[in-house]
Amino acid sequence: MPLVRSLSVTSLNGLPQWEDEDLPVEDLLLFEVAWEVTNKVGGIYTVIQTKAKITVDEWGENYFLIGPYFEHNVKTQVEVCEPPNPAIKKAADTLRGQGCQVFFGRWLIEGSPYVMLFDIGSAAWNLDRWKGEFWDACSIGIPFHDRDANDALIFGSLTAWFFKELSSQFDDKPNLIAHFHEWQAGAGLILSRYRKLPVATIFTTHATLLGRYLCAASIDFYNKLDQFDIDKEAGEREIYHRYCMERASVHCAHVFTTVSQITAIEAEHMLKRKADVVTPNGLNIKKFSAMHEFQNLHAMYKARIQDFVRGHFYGHLDFNLERTLFFFIAGRYEYSNKGADMFLEALSRLNFLLRVHRSDITVVVFFIMPAKTNNFNVETLKGQAIRKQLWDTAQSVKEKFGKKLYNALLKGEIPDLNKILDRDDLTIMKRAIFSTQRQSLPPVTTHNMMDDSNDPILNTIRRIGLFNNRTDRVKVILHPEFLSSTSPLLPMDYEDFVRGCHLGVFPSYYEPWGYTPAECTVMGIPSVTTNLSGFGCFMQEHVADPTAYGIYIVDRRFRSPDESCNQLTQFLYGFCQQSRRQRIIQRNRTERLSDLLDWRYLGRYYMHARHLALSRAFPDKFEMEPSAPPKTEGFRYPRPSSVPPSPSVSQPSSPHQSEGEDEDEDERYDEDEEAERDRQNIKSPFPLGAVQPGKKKQHGEYRN
Repeated sequence: MPLVRSLSVTSLNGLPQWEDEDLPVEDLLLFEVAWEVTNKVGGIYTVIQTKAKITVDEWGENYFLIGPYFEHNVKTQVEVCEPPNPAIKKAADTLRGQGCQVFFGRWLIEGSPYVMLFDIGSAAWNLDRWKGEFWDACSIGIPFHDRDANDALIFGSLTAWFFKELSSQFDDKPNLIAHFHEWQAGAGLILSRYRKLPVATIFTTHATLLGRYLCAASIDFYNKLDQFDIDKEAGEREIYHRYCMERASVHCAHVFTTVSQITAIEAEHMLKRKADVVTPNGLNIKKFSAMHEFQNLHAMYKARIQDFVRGHFYGHLDFNLERTLFFFIAGRYEYSNKGADMFLEALSRLNFLLRVHRSDITVVVFFIMPAKTNNFNVETLKGQAIRKQLWDTAQSVKEKFGKKLYNALLKGEIPDLNKILDRDDLTIMKRAIFSTQRQSLPPVTTHNMMDDSNDPILNTIRRIGLFNNRTDRVKVILHPEFLSSTSPLLPMDYEDFVRGCHLGVFPSYYEPWGYTPAECTVMGIPSVTTNLSGFGCFMQEHVADPTAYGIYIVDRRFRSPDESCNQLTQFLYGFCQQSRRQRIIQRNRTERLSDLLDWRYLGRYYMHARHLALSRAFPDKFEMEPSAPPKTEGFRYPRPSSVPPSPSVSQPSSPHQSEGEDEDEDERYDEDEEAERDRQNIKSPFPLGAVQPGKKKQHGEYRN
C-alpha cells in the first residue's frame, strides 16, 4: 500500500488548509493502544473505528492497533494473517514463546488496519509478578477483587513487553510512536516510560474516571471543580487505584490530549495536568451526490415511524400525524448525566404551552435508553398486530371496491356508491373499528421493566403526569432497548430511526464529547446539546449562530437548573412553531455543518499531537516544535443571511401554520446561493471583529 506523506483536507468545502511539516512516515511506526480495539464497549470504539481509514491513508503499512483478544470478536471482525514487518513478527513470536497468545490480522472495517490482540487469560499466571513490578515502577497497588484493573495491568504489561522486544531490534530507526487511550491502556505507558523504552508516548482521556463517578452522584461538579479533595473522593468510591493509574499515565506521557475543551478543564483539576492538544472526535462523512437525497431519506423513514405510532396509539389516534413531530433522546441509561431529568421536566412545560395556546402540533418523544426488561409489553405488541390487521382489511376492501368500480366504468356507468359496498363489507369495517377500541391509555413504555417502581424515568413520568392522555400534546414512549431492524415492534436500525425524526435532544450534564448530536448533524437532523458537552463547545467555537444551523445549545454551565430547563423548553416550543418549509431549510443548513465533523479535517489535531510527541521524545532527531493547528476563530460559520429557520422571540407566541407561510420568505431564501455564500465566507475567514465594540449592527445587516 503506498504511503501518503501528509493528510490533505482541501477536498472539504472551504475549510482552511493547515500546512505542517511532513513526518518521515517510512521511518516511523505508529501504534494505537486501547481496550476498545475490535471490542465494542463504549464511544471510544467509535472513535478508533471511524478514524482508522484516514490514519491508514496517512501511515499505510506502518500503522497498527493493539487491543485485548476476545474470541467472539475476532471470529466476526478480524482476518488473521502474518505481520508484514519482520521485526513485529519476531517480537510477537518472543511473547508466544513465553506462553502468551498473540493474534495478528486485519480489522475488517473501513481502511482495514492491522491489529495485534493479546489474550489476557493466557498471561494471567504472571499477574502477581507484574503487580510487584508495577508497584516498583509507580507505587500503585491493585486489589485482587478488581478484575477490570487486573485485566488492565495484564494488558499493559504485555504491551510494554512487546514494545521492549520490538525497540531492542532497532538502532536508529524506525522510531516508535504509541498512542494510549484511557486508563485501561495506561499501564503499558507507565511501564514503557519506567523502563526508558525509546517510544514517543501520547495519552488521551475521553472522560476522567472520577468525573464520571462524581457527576453520576448529582454533585454540582463544574462549579466545584477546584474544591474537591480528589484523593478522598476517589477513595470513598473505591476507585483510588484506578484513579492513580489514570493520573500516572497522564503525567508519564510525552503528550497529553483530551477530546474537548470542557474535558480539558476537568482534567486540569482532576488529573493535575493541562492538556497539550485537544483532539475532537470525528466521523467518516459520505456526501450524497444529490443534495436533496437526505431529505428524501427523512421522509421515507418518518413514514415508518408513523406506522409504529399508528399501532402504539390505536384507539387514541385523534391527532394529525402530518402535524406530529418526533423528538428523541438516546444513549446509556445515565438519568442525570445524559440530561433525561431536565428533558422530562421541559416536556411537561412544553405540554402546558402547547395546550394553553391550543396548538394543533403533537410531539411524540422517544427515549432510546437500554435498561433491564422482562420482555415486550403485551399491549404494545397488540397495537402493532391491530395496525397490521386494519391494513390488511383496508387492502381487501379496496381490492373488492376497485374491481366493482372497474367493471362499472367498462360498462360506461357511473357506479352507485351505495351499492358498491355490500353488507359484508360494512360488517368487516365495523368489526375493524370495534377492534381498535381500548379501555386503557397507550403505554408509556414498550417493554415490561424489571424494576418498574424504582425506574427514574417512569417515576418522573408519573410525577409530571405525561400518561399519553388524549388532551396531552406531548406523548412519551420509553423504548428500553437498542434499536434493531429485526425487532417486531420498531424494525429500524438506529441510523434510519434518527433520519426519520425531526429533532434529537441531548441536554447532558456530563458529556465529554457527544457522538449522538454529532451523528444527528451529519444526517441533517437538528439537535439540542449543552455547553457542558464537548460537541456543544466545539460548535460554539466554530459556528457564529449555531441555532440558525439547527444546533440548539442549552446553557447548563452558567445558569441554574430551572433557568436551563426554561431555555430548553423555549427551544422545543420554538421548534414546534416552525413551518414545514422552515424545518426543511434548517435541515439543509444542519447537514452543511457535517464537513466540520469529518475526520479528514479533525485528523489534523492527531497529526499535531504525534509531531509534538516526537519532538519531545527525540529532540535530537525532531528538533522542530510543530506549529499548532490554526485557531478555529478564523473560520467560524457566519449567521445565514437569509430567512431565519425558526420564529424570532419578537414574533407572536401562537404556532405558525404551514398553510399560511409568508410568500416573502420563499423569495428571500435560495438554498444554492446560501450554501455558496457559506463556502465563500469560510474560505475568506469570517471577521469576528468586524463590528467594533460599542457599534451596533445596522438594521438588515444579516437580513435575519
